[in-house]
Amino acid sequence: MKKITKQTYLDWYENMYFWRKFEDKLAQVYIKQKVRGFLHLYNGQEAILAGALHVMDLTKDKMITAYRNHVQPIGMGVDPKRVMAELYGKSTGTSQGLGGSMHIFSKEHRFYGGHGIVGGQIPLGAGLAFADKYFNSDAVTLTFMGDGAMRQGSLHETMNLAMLWKLPVVFCVENNGYAMGTSVERTSNSTEIWKMGLAYDMPCKAIDGMNPETVAEALDEAIERARKGEGPTFLEIRTYRYRGHSMSDAQHYRTKKEVAEKQKEDPITYVKNIILDKKYASQKQLDEIDKRVKELVSECEQFAEDSPYPEKSLMYDAVYEQEDYPFLSHKL
Repeated sequence: MKKITKQTYLDWYENMYFWRKFEDKLAQVYIKQKVRGFLHLYNGQEAILAGALHVMDLTKDKMITAYRNHVQPIGMGVDPKRVMAELYGKSTGTSQGLGGSMHIFSKEHRFYGGHGIVGGQIPLGAGLAFADKYFNSDAVTLTFMGDGAMRQGSLHETMNLAMLWKLPVVFCVENNGYAMGTSVERTSNSTEIWKMGLAYDMPCKAIDGMNPETVAEALDEAIERARKGEGPTFLEIRTYRYRGHSMSDAQHYRTKKEVAEKQKEDPITYVKNIILDKKYASQKQLDEIDKRVKELVSECEQFAEDSPYPEKSLMYDAVYEQEDYPFLSHKL
């Protein structure tokens, strides 16, 4: 595994802090109705992405996930201004404003999207891996999903074929405990999600998702196994989200005390404490990072505010390939 150094911790802190503030800003503008539809925020789960990016080869490896998908493409190299603009529905967005919050996408940066259908990305992730194996590209696909997707039949079909064909894919369950708002205990006889891999003789285990080091170590092992042609791995990454499932979630299923207790495990605070304890940086230097992050978030907001909305004709061009489509009665 690539060594975890002083610079790694500094990068982790700046990146995770930026992702957190980026999501916080989206929450603010959502309340102002500048971002519409559903909005699913990643607050609390940043260590998973930080650890994953540390061990991925961003020149060829791919990532696909569900609809909690704003910061992953940023980590993969997408301009955060374009991500913010997409959420605003602006023409400068990653999908020219047509995808919105749940459908960020960048083929250029090998981020194959957020997906609004629960579990819909799971077979697609295996499909990307199948293509990589077919073309001998030596790439690995990280396929992320939530614990709520564990009840989808397509998961089991995909895991069976992934093992049968030894596909270079890593299945990562971001288990934040509640799916949309129902605990794992109320949806499954077995709460040890990682054990689902045992049915397919797939290497599997549960790991701490609040610690980027632990995530990096487990994913490095899984990625290397996939790259060697030894097939997939199934990881249950135990994490916690500090905000609701979406902005419309009243969170009646958990107490404020529970959230406060979990916030003591904040991955950003964890990394910050390591930096200060090992004297990798002073509090003043961290304050400078904080300032830089907030300025970048403001730039993203301003870019989205100033960008134009797409022309209405774009929606028709994106849906209908045939220009004289006979059942299109609306006149532009």
